[in-house]
Amino acid sequence: MSQQTIVHDSEHAPPEPPPGDERPVRGDSSPARDFSKGFLVKLVLVGLIDAIALYGILTAIAVEQWAIVGFLVLALVAVNWAYFSRRTLAAKYLLPGLVFLLVYVIFTACYTAYVAFTNYGDGHNSTKDDAISAILAQNEQRVEGSQAYPLTILTDSDGDLAFAIVRDGQALVGTQDDPLAPADDATVESDKVTALPEHEVLGFAAVAQRQQEIVDLRVPVSDDAADGSLRTQDAATGYIFESVMEYDPAADTMTNTQTGVVYRPNDQGQFAAEDGSTIAPGWRVNVGFDNFTRAFSDERLRTAFVEIFLWTFAFALLSVLTTFVLGLFLAVVFNDPRVRARKLLRALMILPYAIPAFISALVWKGMLNTGSGFLNQVLLGGAEIPWLTDPWLAKLSVIGVNLWLGFPYMFIVCTGALQSIPGEVYESARMDGAKPWRIMRSITLPLLMVSVAPLLVASFAFNFNNFALIYMLTGGGPNFVGTPVVVGHTDILISMVYSVAFESGLKQYGFASALSILIFIMVGAISWWGFRRTRRLEEL
Repeated sequence: MSQQTIVHDSEHAPPEPPPGDERPVRGDSSPARDFSKGFLVKLVLVGLIDAIALYGILTAIAVEQWAIVGFLVLALVAVNWAYFSRRTLAAKYLLPGLVFLLVYVIFTACYTAYVAFTNYGDGHNSTKDDAISAILAQNEQRVEGSQAYPLTILTDSDGDLAFAIVRDGQALVGTQDDPLAPADDATVESDKVTALPEHEVLGFAAVAQRQQEIVDLRVPVSDDAADGSLRTQDAATGYIFESVMEYDPAADTMTNTQTGVVYRPNDQGQFAAEDGSTIAPGWRVNVGFDNFTRAFSDERLRTAFVEIFLWTFAFALLSVLTTFVLGLFLAVVFNDPRVRARKLLRALMILPYAIPAFISALVWKGMLNTGSGFLNQVLLGGAEIPWLTDPWLAKLSVIGVNLWLGFPYMFIVCTGALQSIPGEVYESARMDGAKPWRIMRSITLPLLMVSVAPLLVASFAFNFNNFALIYMLTGGGPNFVGTPVVVGHTDILISMVYSVAFESGLKQYGFASALSILIFIMVGAISWWGFRRTRRLEEL
């Protein structure tokens, strides 16, 4: 019996391939499979990424940004390892997200924290060496009795202006970034450059069109800023200008050669004289926790900051409360099967949520205009109520407009949560004699909060940083009087940060970064506390 079975199996076994005919079996990783269409597509995409990263590496090396070089090299190695290795399936999906997380979240947060401890901003945005060069350049005066050079105005292939002169029989050409250098291939006639390869000589009309740029242009004489620069006042003749400031590297002092006043570096990154006067620009230095305490220590800013701080909490809390109450009320009403055309009415309720928030804010800004707004002129018969210019009415308007923008979200959330509650629960409650209000308080709200409470915490965090509404509707106004930064009664902390960084004349990135860190800590602490409180609802 066993022998017959063996013969039967051998008769039905697949024939063995002839010698030399080795075909790949299923699951075999052969060279033929490696060059499939998918592999070629992957090869092209990774090749593009490698090319872009290599360009970034070379650019970063040129400007000596070694941290960027290191990151790009590591990212390049990780990309090639993840997408060409057979044992990194998970990394193929995780790596893009991790790279963007590092660049746009972790790096941004770390750099913001670093800037928060510096005086980075207008007048303090570079190194001390750059500040010294800028001081020497900005305090230049024409050297008395200096030679006048017939000047030629040129533009290079990029359209940048350049000056050309002839000194001691040698043609010299320079730009704002490149000091005067010999131009042996220049054409010279009567001690004036008339032509230069790869440059265009500007005629009268072109010079007149760019006259202010030409007058403001300074071309360094050499790499040493103390040697002065070539400048012009009439676009026809150039003169050598030298700085009235003199820097002593040994003593680390800046001296005004006309007045004799000596300036020494201070802790704020500036050269300061004994009488307290300073010269700009300064340089970036570490200021410790000064930016974090400034909002409380500066008397001109303290009152406004405290009011903005309290208003931010009130705005976020009232926004969540009002939108949730209205959204829940509408969700309960339209969840009743006795309401007709529920689907149509629900769709209408969602319309404000479908329109971009900044567009709605701009529309409401026009409607609330004191002199020509729809609310005053049409609904109130020509009244002149200052909805956006009175401090308290402006705050009321902000909350009202945010209610219009936010209730559809709460309506959608509450509708979904209500429909997930089993109908048998309500039926049992009615059989036990529970009234509608009792059912709402003891059944609907507790079960609803299990799923809605985390969203309320997230909504609070969102409204705490609701920059778009404030900026588009009121611009933070009406403004406080006498504050060193442009902030107003409806500003919240995040819009105050924007004003400090960009809209207060003097950009103060260090102070703005410190405020951002404080906001992050507050929102993080409140969210952590809120989510911990919501865990108790899970017992339901």
